[in-house]
Parts: sequence; structure tokens; C-alpha cells
Amino acid sequence: MSTPLVRPVWLDRGLYPFESHVMEIDGNRIHYIDEGTGPTLLLVHGNPTWSFVYRESIELLKTGFRCVAVDLAGFGLSEAALGFSYLPGAQSALLVQLIERLDLRDYAVVVHDWGGPIGLTAALASPDRLGGAIISNTWGWPVNGNPGFEQFSRLMGGPLGRFGSRFFNAFVNVLIPASHKRRRLNHREMTHYRKPLPFARRKPTWVLPRQIIASHDFLAALEARLAEVATLPVLLIWGDKDDAFQQPELLRWQQTFPTAQTITVQGVGHYAASEAPEEFAAAIRGWKSRPKR
Repeated sequence: MSTPLVRPVWLDRGLYPFESHVMEIDGNRIHYIDEGTGPTLLLVHGNPTWSFVYRESIELLKTGFRCVAVDLAGFGLSEAALGFSYLPGAQSALLVQLIERLDLRDYAVVVHDWGGPIGLTAALASPDRLGGAIISNTWGWPVNGNPGFEQFSRLMGGPLGRFGSRFFNAFVNVLIPASHKRRRLNHREMTHYRKPLPFARRKPTWVLPRQIIASHDFLAALEARLAEVATLPVLLIWGDKDDAFQQPELLRWQQTFPTAQTITVQGVGHYAASEAPEEFAAAIRGWKSRPKR
């Protein structure tokens, strides 16, 4: 099932000490890691990160959980097929196949940023396999009409944003550091976000911003099915200093999932798993140790 991967020379095994696996899906080479034993967590990242964003949380969780962390097509160590669209629906369809081929069952999907719509949509393709959801600073509904999201989508998904992303890797060089509020990423960490996105691989970083408003139908279809997740255990881990997903988005998740447990991570921005891995992992451990409803 897994094919060999030549790990790039820039990949620091000290920072990312995991065994790599690659699954061929429709001409795409999808990289994932599969670490630890216990209840299964499927970790799905957003734009412009990759499974590296979860690395410290996985190190803390793998003694009690099986952690499967995937790189979406075109991100991290995954390679997209020629002509791949990078649209959220296409990414989700690849993830559906990975879930089925790994035969994941009773797993909790862990989602963040674009990993929210992509990961939840994929999980709901086979709801009988899904055992719960862990949601961190993301959304799962259309945001057309929301001025902040619309402006960001038009800016970063438009000509100026494409120029900045293509020639300056703006999402990585500007937004990742700015979105870490509690701590500053060091040079070695930033290298592991820059290197997967050389000039020729930056297209997904400007395709997805436009889809924040262009994928209205995809997001509406997900919203219509969120009630199916509400019957399962749900954990919300929320960085309270996020510039993108703030209190209104958290409140909406809480209204969607009235019985969800909420852990607010104080002083943390967009990347709770990266900024506060100890608290992120502790929240998951505490949640999974609670009696099932």
C-alpha cells in the first residue's frame, strides 16, 4: 500500500522524526505518517502548512494514540498529479480514499484551518467509520457576506495575493509567523515551511484563499451534514488570539455542537497545535479519557 519516499535533504529528523509513508491515489503521491498505538486520530492540516504543524503534539500523543497525519496534495511531502485542481472538494476526495485504504474506523478527525472543511467532508463520506471530531480554529459553513472573510479571500486569492504568494511565498513568510502569538518560530522551523513550497509548488497557496468564498456550494453541503457529527463526541480546542477565526466562529461551533467540550488556549493565535502542543495534547488526552456519552 505504501510506496518508498526519498526524504529531502532539508528534512531534519530531529524536528520530524517520523517514518514516512506514501500512498498513490489517482496519480497523486500522498504522504502521511502513522505513529503510535491506541485510539486513532486522523490529523488534517490547512493552508500553507503540512503534517509538520502537528509534530510536537504527535510526539506527546503517540504513546496513547495512533496518529495518522496526512499532507494534502501539493503540500509538505505530497506530490500532486499534473493538472490537479487543489480545490477543497478534490482534496477531500483524495482523503476519502486514504481513509478507506487504511481502513480507519472509530477514529477522531483532528482539523484546523482548511483542514476543517476538507477533513470533515471526507469523514462524512463514510460516517459509520467516524468516532468523533477535534476542531481547532476553522470553519464549516459558507462565509459569503462576512466582510472580513470576503476581503481576505478576494485579496489573497486575487491578482495581488497570487503575486505575493507566487514570488514571495507570502503565506509562509508573512502569515505563519504573524499567526503565532505566544511564541516565535525559529529559523529551523521556518525552513520546514519554506522548503516544501519552492516557486514551482506554490499554486495551492493562492488557489485555496479564493475558495473561501468561491466554494460556497462545497461549504453549504458540509454545513447541511454537520448534524451527523453532533451525535458524536466533539472537542473544540481554540486559540483565543487568532486574527482569522475568533469568538463568533467558536460560538457558532458551540451552537452547532451543544454538547461539545471546549478548551480555550489562552494567548495562542491560529496554530494551537504548534504554539501550545502540551496543552493541545493534554486536551485530547482529557477528552478521550472522559466516559462516552
